[in-house]
Amino acid sequence: MSWFTEARFGLFVHWGIYAAAARHEWVKSYERLSDEHYRRYFDHFDPDLYDPGVWADEAVNAGMKYLVVTSKHHDGFCLWDSELTDYKARRDLLAPMLDAFRERGLRTGLYYSLLDWHHPEFPNDLYHPQRDEDLGDRDVRIYADYMHGQVRELLTRYGRIDTMWFDFSYAGRGFGAKGPDEWRSADLERLVRELQPGILVNNRLGLGGGDFTTPEQVMPPGGLAGHKPWEACQTLNGSWGYHRDNLDWKPVDLLLKMLVDTVSKGGNMLLNVGPDARGQFEPRAVERLRGIGKWMRLHARSIHGAGASEFEPPPDCRYTQRGDRLYLHLLSWPMKHVHLPKLGGRVAYAQFLHDASEVPIVEVDPKEPFHHYLRGLPEDTLTLQLPITRPDVTIPVVELFLKS
Repeated sequence: MSWFTEARFGLFVHWGIYAAAARHEWVKSYERLSDEHYRRYFDHFDPDLYDPGVWADEAVNAGMKYLVVTSKHHDGFCLWDSELTDYKARRDLLAPMLDAFRERGLRTGLYYSLLDWHHPEFPNDLYHPQRDEDLGDRDVRIYADYMHGQVRELLTRYGRIDTMWFDFSYAGRGFGAKGPDEWRSADLERLVRELQPGILVNNRLGLGGGDFTTPEQVMPPGGLAGHKPWEACQTLNGSWGYHRDNLDWKPVDLLLKMLVDTVSKGGNMLLNVGPDARGQFEPRAVERLRGIGKWMRLHARSIHGAGASEFEPPPDCRYTQRGDRLYLHLLSWPMKHVHLPKLGGRVAYAQFLHDASEVPIVEVDPKEPFHHYLRGLPEDTLTLQLPITRPDVTIPVVELFLKS
């Protein structure tokens, strides 16, 4: 897991023919669209401006270290030239993407949906677009053979794959719900590990295992302390696929607070972009990635290779720690002083991370009248003196060098 926990920040890409509908990747299910209606997106999907090198550059500049891309989402459309279906892109869109990200030093992962609303043998259920219709007898065993065959294609054609991100099992949820028995999940996981030794597999096969867990669009209040590594997958605007009219865009400061909060609790953040139907990252997404990148250029060492700390931060702050360096993220700006519990006598030096300027440590003399208002703090408290004017960075970070 070393590369995964070192990376801390990755790019999720949800891309398929639903980008042409431009109203969420679940549009076929949400609007109960017929195959005939949905066919228009297949017929007209022509991403003529697709340049995965541009995508990879934006990810690198944002400080991201790995990619996870939807090779096939729930609608069954495939980004690669699968020999097992004609429901696929006119040219292989996956290979150049993986190549572009690897060329820039990023790890690569594949998302693969266990659902398939296009396959003729995928039985009806509570999520199927035609859930109100009688689709006749269908054999999930035939579909599972198809699914295993596609996973074999993905893991034998494209070189080393670092993560396999399955989505999702839902046994017991209601009408037609499916889980590990239908997917033959144990056999599928065994196949993945045989084809790609060392690959990381997520926890959504319904087996209760996996190498890492994947909270979605939520932040566990206390993280997942004591559990296996985890990765919170998050959106820019509440939608995974391209959604033209969605205005719920998270600002850069909120996205950075999410990233800091995640790492402070020992997790990774996988941040999603939904490219449009011409193959572009839309301007609102690019603006946010570049805003994150502006901060990460100066503060990346408080994220990459860092994790949770044993120390308890003061209010409106988060700690991350990497070895003997403790990073204090100031989510709101205090007036002149910040008091750090249980760090008295344990810090050799403190500096702002953005410009490496010293942050003075205040030695409180209880006999000094000027400091009478600081009396009463626990003896093991470390007090830092901050400038009145907040540094011009989204989240100021103080780098604390711990004594050995």
